[in-house]
Amino acid sequence: MARCAHCGKDIMGEPFFCDMCSQNYCSLHKEPIDHECSIVRENINLQQVQSTTTSYAQVSPTHNEQEYQQSPPGIARGTTDGTYTWFRQETQVPANAFDPDSGINFKGILFSHLSELIHLVIASVLIFVIGFLIFFDATLFAIGYGWTTFMLAGTYMTAFLFHEFGHRQVAKHFKLQTKFRLLTFGMALTVLSLVVLLFNIPFPSLALPGAVVVLGLEKVSKKTGLCKAAGPSVNLVYGVILFIIAFLIPSSLYPLGDLFVLSSYLNFMLGAFNMLPIGILDGQNIWKWNKKVYIFLAASLGGMLIVTLILTQSGISI
Repeated sequence: MARCAHCGKDIMGEPFFCDMCSQNYCSLHKEPIDHECSIVRENINLQQVQSTTTSYAQVSPTHNEQEYQQSPPGIARGTTDGTYTWFRQETQVPANAFDPDSGINFKGILFSHLSELIHLVIASVLIFVIGFLIFFDATLFAIGYGWTTFMLAGTYMTAFLFHEFGHRQVAKHFKLQTKFRLLTFGMALTVLSLVVLLFNIPFPSLALPGAVVVLGLEKVSKKTGLCKAAGPSVNLVYGVILFIIAFLIPSSLYPLGDLFVLSSYLNFMLGAFNMLPIGILDGQNIWKWNKKVYIFLAASLGGMLIVTLILTQSGISI
């Protein structure tokens, strides 16, 4: 069975052959402009050089689809699903879209003029503080085990950051523009979580101060699927490494082994949560792109989540 050269899916029925690039495509990408045919792209680039119209993109974690605020008639349309900003045509993205002078106004991003490093530092501090509040236990500090709280808060922070770096580095591999940015809606949830934890309010907390923004992707394509799958995959690998280390630690170093199991659980929980095929989560686009990859990741993360949950709740020391 033939595969679409753009999205990688098996083609049901007769494939659509493009005379310009000599590749087979599915019905969704049969038109040259839909599979970013190089010849069409060159023509669009030529048109853009002659045009001075500025396009604006939006980023919002609460909407599945947004259109450009302004866009040359008939050329482009942008959408967003939260973590990523989707541009129908990669050619619509300026050479340095994240530069404050690029003319692009990203809605839903806080402090867009600040560097990516500062965004990462702010997000890291907030997540660490929330992790510290979640795992804080005065009794542990009283008996000399306060360091365990710092360890778990650090794992909580790195699980989130490594997940986002997974998205970022795969996007870099495809030579797409990408940066970690603080999101308005995500920061509001994070601040709410801080209030809930500080005042011990019986309400779920969620730390999501920011996310990786990737420019130049489509909703269903191989690039999109791989970028989305990178985050949960990193959590799976990170969690498995921590899980293996837990059983290599001598029992004389108790409770270090148990802490590594709990740290692996945090990674599996984050990865499994993002595999839910709903809303802005990674699972939705992975499912649309490749169901086999989705099933593998969901089953692996879900299975390890159950195993580590049983170990952490059973009271059995590693």
